[in-house]
Amino acid sequence: MNSSLTSNFGLTERLAKRRSENLFRQRSLIESPQQPEIQIEGKNYLAFLSNDYLGLANHPQVIAALSEGAQRWGVGGGASHLVIGHSQPHHQLELALAEFTGYERVLLLSSGYMANLAVITALLSQGDTLLHDRLNHASLLDAGLLSGARFRRYLHKDTQSLTKHLAAAQGNRLIATDGVFSMDGDLAPLPELAALAKANKAWLMVDDAHGFGVLGKKGGGLVEAQGMGKEDVQILVGTLGKSFGTAGAFVAASNEVIETLIQFARPYIYTTSSPPALAYASLTSLKLLQEETWRREQLTQLVKQFRAGAQALGLNLLASNTPIQPIIVGDSAKTLVLASQLRQKGILVAAIRPPTVPKATARLRITLTAAHTSQQVDLLLNALASCKLGANHD
Repeated sequence: MNSSLTSNFGLTERLAKRRSENLFRQRSLIESPQQPEIQIEGKNYLAFLSNDYLGLANHPQVIAALSEGAQRWGVGGGASHLVIGHSQPHHQLELALAEFTGYERVLLLSSGYMANLAVITALLSQGDTLLHDRLNHASLLDAGLLSGARFRRYLHKDTQSLTKHLAAAQGNRLIATDGVFSMDGDLAPLPELAALAKANKAWLMVDDAHGFGVLGKKGGGLVEAQGMGKEDVQILVGTLGKSFGTAGAFVAASNEVIETLIQFARPYIYTTSSPPALAYASLTSLKLLQEETWRREQLTQLVKQFRAGAQALGLNLLASNTPIQPIIVGDSAKTLVLASQLRQKGILVAAIRPPTVPKATARLRITLTAAHTSQQVDLLLNALASCKLGANHD
């Protein structure tokens, strides 16, 4: 028999290599709702790794809205939006998000990954130039590769590096950046990026998945927090699976951009719409996000408490004032050991390793939510102290 017919494409070797490099990933089977105290395999843990920043994923009003929506509109979307899958709740949510963000129009998609693919592949093609922050989310990078556009990556938040790349850019120019960088928790310098975009006749696109709902007095995200608007940031991408506690994503832009996505964005055209009940539940999340401002205030206080305690312990924190609080360890094996020690103490944090982050920057990625309490943050800090994670620890 031809040996090529019995090949497993080198999968055994690939998986073994990943294990040997301490980069193997495994899923945890959660047996409870998304909340600070969760159950896995019959054991209770205090979790600090969810992106449910405002604590809405298990909110009774959101749950009730999902149930009501399912009773009224059913469960499945049935077809793509352009066939017969665009239901009234989808339309209502798009209108509400457009009003909230201040953009002309909003388009719903099934995930943030798909939203980024939709925007970049529909707007750019061969001969155009996409300029990327080096620490952008993988979905933005993949979208650039699929678009066929010239692909240039500027140094992280480095406007001088971006300026050099812009000087060599051709065709339509799109600057794409995360708003809050998901692994570091730091913020994109939108005023500087917007000024460079304007000076070079480029557009600015911000993926604010981790900032929307959290930042800004009204929860409008980094664009609001940094005093920007639709004239500065032409394309805003937000997700519903984080601060909203539901699922899906949206693109906010001009009417012309949104209509272009409807006509040409393959991830939108060829995907069954998300459940209408989910859109109906997201309307309740939007209402809570606007009315219950105490959630952002609570989150801000917890971040301050954690950072003060972590700095007192000598932990190697990054400069982040967002709910994303990474502790840099460096070595992947050591990071896994520390995460395991915390798990044994009943504390869950994410051990993030390459290729998700650059080599030698493996970290414990701690995320705080408005559903956490001050006492729970103290428990986390005590557990970190007992693991001897201080700066002088070998």
